[in-house]
Amino acid sequence: EVKKRVAAGFGVILEKDGKILLGMRHPDPDKADSAFRSAGEWCLPGGKLDFGETLEEGAIREVKEETEITIKSPQVISIHNCKNEHAHFLTAGMVTYEWDGEARVMEPDEIIEWK
Repeated sequence: EVKKRVAAGFGVILEKDGKILLGMRHPDPDKADSAFRSAGEWCLPGGKLDFGETLEEGAIREVKEETEITIKSPQVISIHNCKNEHAHFLTAGMVTYEWDGEARVMEPDEIIEWK
């Protein structure tokens, strides 16, 4: 039997002019790479925290990997206990108002578009 564990992650709001960046998860649940099985849903850029990194370091790394955007000074604005029958995460909501670059689909098997 596999022991279930709580994981840590984050979602990052990139806000400019009253708009935020969202990604559309792949419609195939096996490709959407979501522990919550949220295929075909809009989501913030973000991901899982790696061992030894700060939330800020993780946010910068994941946003770059997913979108090719380099963010600056991400700030924690919320903590949420996210859980369903598939997964359980302690998730930090983060926001940044400064970044360089335009969103590109870097992982097309997971996110099919950024808007």
